[in-house]
Amino acid sequence: MVNINEVFSAYDGVARAKHLAAAGVSHFQLKSPLASGRIVRVARGVYAVPGANPTLLAIRSLPSEPACTSAAELSGLWVLDHPQFPHIAVPHSRKYEGFVCHRSAAPPTLMDSVVQALRCLPDLDGLVIAESAVVLGRLQLTALRKRLNGRNDARERRLVSRIVPQSQSIIECVARYLLQQAGFHVESQVNIPGMGHRDLMVDGRLGIETDGAGFHMDKPSFEEDRRRWNVTTRLGVPTLVVSYSMLKSRPREFVSMVRDTLSALDRAA
Repeated sequence: MVNINEVFSAYDGVARAKHLAAAGVSHFQLKSPLASGRIVRVARGVYAVPGANPTLLAIRSLPSEPACTSAAELSGLWVLDHPQFPHIAVPHSRKYEGFVCHRSAAPPTLMDSVVQALRCLPDLDGLVIAESAVVLGRLQLTALRKRLNGRNDARERRLVSRIVPQSQSIIECVARYLLQQAGFHVESQVNIPGMGHRDLMVDGRLGIETDGAGFHMDKPSFEEDRRRWNVTTRLGVPTLVVSYSMLKSRPREFVSMVRDTLSALDRAA
């Protein structure tokens, strides 16, 4: 007998009747979990487990599937900003209020959604999603390049060329993009003997370390941060530590800080 829990898990907790039928779940098998509340009917022909993602509930209550940045977010990829309206794939030209519609004859694959994001979103937002798909091992960079080989894909190819498969976080991706846009030469994950890898190196002489929390609560992480800092100081590698909130809220301040620091290093040379 088909395990209903496994079927719903495969659809992230929200499944249509056709999904259940294709998996071999009969109407008889649905009766008991519906009666007990383990499964609820949320729309005609749409069923969900309690506590299912509300965005996915809203999307599958329509004749649609997640697309673009919404699909990326639901898939666990890096997303710079939660979309104001869910992005959906629909097989027709009809529009739905409160949703951004992408025409698609079939439910988008992850590759489809990443390409949609590159085409639909601002450059940095699309790059963040595409880079995370590669970094997290969800897509091969060569496959993404091959997909974007059309005459009208020049902008998307330019963004994909900026993907760094060794990138460690969304913060690193954003910082690298901002610095490159400002005209700096930026290297990622540069090895420094005795310390490990520095997140970014600007113009070959200024290190950038990205910090998602601003501080670490546990003692081992705290001590490791200080060890790394001391090694770079001892080796004469000046390093700036930047937070995600700074990059998101004050990007110009970040770029100015890097530029001013490099100017100070020039004067001290």
